Amino acid sequence: MSNIINNKKFIYGINYLKNTRNKIKKKILNIKKNNKIIPLIVIINVGNNKSSLIYIKNKCKNFKYVGIKYKIYNLKKNINENKIIKLIKKFNYNKNITCILVQLPLPKNLNTNKIINNINPYKDVDGLHYYNIGKLSQGNPYISPCTSKAVIKLLNIYKINIIGINILIIGCSNLIGKPINMSLINKGCTVTITNSKTKNIKKYIKNADILISAIGKYDIIPINLIKKNSIIIDIGINIKNNKIKGDINYKLILQKVKYITPVPGGIGPITIAILLKNIMKIYKNKTITFNQ
Repeated sequence: MSNIINNKKFIYGINYLKNTRNKIKKKILNIKKNNKIIPLIVIINVGNNKSSLIYIKNKCKNFKYVGIKYKIYNLKKNINENKIIKLIKKFNYNKNITCILVQLPLPKNLNTNKIINNINPYKDVDGLHYYNIGKLSQGNPYISPCTSKAVIKLLNIYKINIIGINILIIGCSNLIGKPINMSLINKGCTVTITNSKTKNIKKYIKNADILISAIGKYDIIPINLIKKNSIIIDIGINIKNNKIKGDINYKLILQKVKYITPVPGGIGPITIAILLKNIMKIYKNKTITFNQ
């Protein structure tokens, strides 16, 4: 297992992120040169979820690199959801704010759908408003959810065939699992999506040519069940001994699979690249309005 980092079975997203950042950085410099308003994203973070704080830190590092302005609103875990909605509505009508991002997951005492659906869908940079999810389901998204689009982009970058093979998504959250399912179906894929209530999940794991894990629990999938020469896309983020890990212990499975996304460094960088592109798309179309 020596020289794991350079193993050819790893599929990375960092080069796509670097290329995207450089292109957007040039666009931002041109915007500054013409004395125009710089794109501004506001991030609403509720509580102190460790994974969320890592996500926010990585996003802001990239915003700073390309020159996109950002402002973080850190709110207490026990905040009333009506106060969050009031804040969102204030941002909706602020013409200087390009887009709004509510960092998920929210604490369980809050109604996530209600909060997300109060964002102006044309400022909804995560593409999770019911308007944007509806457009995605029809195969005509205005703003695509970042992770689902990142999965499609990664498969395209590595020229991985997705037609006529068995794709399994473990985890059916509104943030990741469901949008990925819709995105893959739009590409003509055969997809199975499972959750904690799925019976005989082992059967689905054994048959999966591509396994997409979005559980958020480390080393929970039995390695012996994973199909030989399958492709693993690990979207999970877990903190173990102050280190970032995915859902799957790649060191134990590397010799068995064809490709796997490491965590960190796999799907994460592409997700951030898509976020940057979503911001610029919203900025370009900032004259669009929406009446709820």
